Amino acid sequence: MDRQKKQPLWAAIPAQALLIVLAALVLLPLLWLVLSAFKPEKEIVSWPPTFWFRTFTLEHFATVDKRIDITRYLLNSVIFACGTTSLAVVVNSLAGYAYARMQFKGKNFLFLLTLATMMIPFQVIMVPSFLVVYKMGLYNTYLGLILPRVAVAASIFMMRAAFSGIPKELEDAARIDGLHEFGIFTRIMLPQVKSTLICMVVLSINGSWNDLLWPMLVATDTKMRTLANGLALFVGQHTIQYGAAFAGALISILPMLLLYLFGQRYFVEGMVGSGLKA
Repeated sequence: MDRQKKQPLWAAIPAQALLIVLAALVLLPLLWLVLSAFKPEKEIVSWPPTFWFRTFTLEHFATVDKRIDITRYLLNSVIFACGTTSLAVVVNSLAGYAYARMQFKGKNFLFLLTLATMMIPFQVIMVPSFLVVYKMGLYNTYLGLILPRVAVAASIFMMRAAFSGIPKELEDAARIDGLHEFGIFTRIMLPQVKSTLICMVVLSINGSWNDLLWPMLVATDTKMRTLANGLALFVGQHTIQYGAAFAGALISILPMLLLYLFGQRYFVEGMVGSGLKA
């Protein structure tokens, strides 16, 4: 068998250069945000703009702490994101398992109907969802924030694709051993789709953490505001507090950045695996 010829090092230079340029385009805005959070306001709005700060300051973080109850807003965001994700993992994984492994009348039609909801913008169902929450007495409550955001068609599709790729022999062997359906789901199926499950968790937490419109609609009480709502207060109709907005944005993105750094391997595996198995 002939050995494959190794490509010379210079042949990889164009691809590496392109990747470096793309990485710079992605990272430069983030680096600009981080540095601007520690610049004085005059330096932020100065012209020509400066990339690196000349004077280091923490005044913007103090402004954020004075203007908004950031501890309370952080707590609300954590409750909203974790509560939504916890229920979403249960609901969407069960739905994906049912669509992938169980046989029932109208399954394909219901699955297509579920996928069809992905084409409906949230703004279209925003008012009906608000009315349901209001009529149920869940306005300005954590349940009102969480429940309408639990079932997500994209997550159901992802979990169905992951469960569909599991060999049927594992399921048959579990039934021969006497496991009931829920036992098969929890003890056999879920461990096989761990990467997709973690991917769904990361997407759900990130989506809930950065959600601005829905919490603004159903959580008007200042004590129920999430961090995204609180940061919107720094952008007014006529004035913008750039430094405070940068500092608040930095506080907001740090938890999501850490979450992705710890879960990136499973995130990539889950996205690739579910796509291939679909």
